[in-house]
Amino acid sequence: MAERLVGTQAPRFEMEAVMPNQTFGKVSLEKNIEDDKWTVLFFYPMDFTFVCPTEIVAISARTDEFDALNASIIGASTDTIHSHLAWTNTPIKEGGIGKLNYPLAADTNHQVASDYGVLIEEEGVALRGLFIINPKGEIQYEVVHHNNIGREVDEVLRVLQALQTGGLCPINWQPGEKTIV
Repeated sequence: MAERLVGTQAPRFEMEAVMPNQTFGKVSLEKNIEDDKWTVLFFYPMDFTFVCPTEIVAISARTDEFDALNASIIGASTDTIHSHLAWTNTPIKEGGIGKLNYPLAADTNHQVASDYGVLIEEEGVALRGLFIINPKGEIQYEVVHHNNIGREVDEVLRVLQALQTGGLCPINWQPGEKTIV
């Protein structure tokens, strides 16, 4: 039986990452909790692929909106920090992603992808999973889907804002609209 993650404490992690300034560093859920931040953790299958750059670059272009919502973005795959750095140093028109406004983490031992239930063990890559974690460390939202389909940044922002209202948000709720309660 699959284990439910939404509504539970998020598996804690610390991973090496390529930071926005192109240096190597570490990211951790614990740091975001200490800083009283929401965390948007997303997994993608691997560097130098076709769908991944479209969503990774789109999320980076909207970082200011996530910042305004007190949310820290962390992208992660099972690739190494060296692969991540090479990918960020490759121009978009040549299959790279260019400089990003958030860290790309390296889950090289596959533990974090496994803990979050998105690891395809036989391939050693992650499914496209996205998790929104509140400042108390509880998973509030999870979406996992096939690797052929990219995510929609508008929907991630909408869900984050809905969660932050603390109210009941009906279908098609949009930021600024009233909640049911």
